[in-house]
Amino acid sequence: MAADCGVFVDWSQMGDVSHDAAPGKTEYKDLKELKQHARSGQWAKNHSQRSAVYQQLLKALPCRTVTPDAAVYRDIVGNSNSKCNPSAYPLPDFVDGTAVPCYCLKAESVGSVHAVISCIAGQFPDISHCPSLPAVTALLLHWSVDEAQCFESVSRMLACNEPGRHLLDQTFLAYQSACMTFGDLVHKYCPAAHKLMVATATDVLEVYSDWQRWVLGDLPFSFAARVMDIYMVEGYKVLYRVALAILKFYRKQRSAAAGSALTKQDSAAVRSDIQAFVQNIGKSVTPEKLLEKAFSIRLFSRKEITLLQLANEKSLQQKGITVKQKRQNVQLAVNADNFSSEIVSAKEIRDIWSWIPERFALCQPQLLFTTSTHGCSLNRFYSHCEGYEPTLMLIRTTDGEMCGAFLSTDWEERKRGGNKLSFFGTGECFVFRMKPEMERYEWVVIKHPELANASQAADDEQTGANNNGGLQSLEKPATDPSHLSPFLSARHFNLNSRNTSMFMAGNIDSIIIGGGEGNALYIDSELNHGRTEQCLTFDNPPLCAESFQIALLEVWGFKDAMAS
Repeated sequence: MAADCGVFVDWSQMGDVSHDAAPGKTEYKDLKELKQHARSGQWAKNHSQRSAVYQQLLKALPCRTVTPDAAVYRDIVGNSNSKCNPSAYPLPDFVDGTAVPCYCLKAESVGSVHAVISCIAGQFPDISHCPSLPAVTALLLHWSVDEAQCFESVSRMLACNEPGRHLLDQTFLAYQSACMTFGDLVHKYCPAAHKLMVATATDVLEVYSDWQRWVLGDLPFSFAARVMDIYMVEGYKVLYRVALAILKFYRKQRSAAAGSALTKQDSAAVRSDIQAFVQNIGKSVTPEKLLEKAFSIRLFSRKEITLLQLANEKSLQQKGITVKQKRQNVQLAVNADNFSSEIVSAKEIRDIWSWIPERFALCQPQLLFTTSTHGCSLNRFYSHCEGYEPTLMLIRTTDGEMCGAFLSTDWEERKRGGNKLSFFGTGECFVFRMKPEMERYEWVVIKHPELANASQAADDEQTGANNNGGLQSLEKPATDPSHLSPFLSARHFNLNSRNTSMFMAGNIDSIIIGGGEGNALYIDSELNHGRTEQCLTFDNPPLCAESFQIALLEVWGFKDAMAS
């Protein structure tokens, strides 16, 4: 069957890819070998081999009991590899205006993609938002013997019901939460690129909303096909990896071209600039280099990314954002008209806001406590801050230095330890300083995952070929995110030392942020005197003078983000 594939391909554009070579190895029992072959491009030069491997992988996907197959397509559309007129099969609204990428297909094959997607729309009425579908369908058409086989392949990807695994976002809620999750990953793994986005784009989240299109749509075919090999084996997380790598390469090229002269642009201009870079990425990067960069990133486990995505979905649901609508510009949430702090300017709070997890960056800042109004009392600090999660603490010293912390957990959690000082919080906490330049210090395990034992922290991609690794426990809770353990909870990690997970603590005598051979911030009961040192949890330098007097302390909450 695989030997007949390629009827839709314009072979004049395919370079040295063989059309008629023997397929070679197409069945894998060793999952490690399968993953290694996918990542190394083992099938890249042999069209028949890639086709046969894909059919084996798709056939092995666990799917819903009633999943449309090739026979359904033939019954509806007919047995056709015809030169379909795309206008006869307009793309459904759920692709959100996304065009079909050419991907070295014959010009008339675009009509076949339209026909397949049109039939998909009729058989999957629950799909409401799936802008990646044109690219995925066009790629699978490459390795299909006819439209009917392509239709069955796409149907199996859409109908996959393996616990903890999804291949394509099919609702706006899933799509938008994936965009937010990508933004969160950029914060943590591409800080230089994120800093560039904040400096140049008026709406960073709008730029990040294109991330799937960069990978499935804008990448040239030779790149997209290599990504597809790994995506078919290891799943959705690969898309995050490749998009992060793209952003890293874009930042390098953009910084080299612009030097120090970076100016703010309309987000549409930045989006167009990134799109042009991705479409022409072959001028500066090979597929091998892109994938090497993608897999050099020590990403969170699939379980942690699932928890983050579920938290983002829950946040969107709480705000009523479940269908496409114009997103509020995050910059407007902290504009000068509705923000007033005695410590930081509107511009500075925007920069701090750019570090905050996406689900909270949707919220407006709300002043909960300030020593200038509520006095220098730790009891009043607690009474005004309890019930809010997360919070942002800002400090200005009598020497004019400024620093602070983003704190993921409700201060009421301290009561679980009685008056004993015990640490709580999650790995989303971070500390920062404002001068000599703004700098954030995150949980040390994010940048140094080797601090967690391999048995727990090792990336689940080692079991990526069967996509069950570490996610069986999520099967039931995935339907009820409120009962899930928080994202980046220390209990998910088999840490070599508890000193690397001491996020926040408080009692009647003091509050501490960051522990382990020192405290990132220590503040006394009168909110008057403080200390800052290097600590193991955040691996930070002192955030200001090591011993300081507090001139002013503010705590900000996130409007509409109450502790659950």
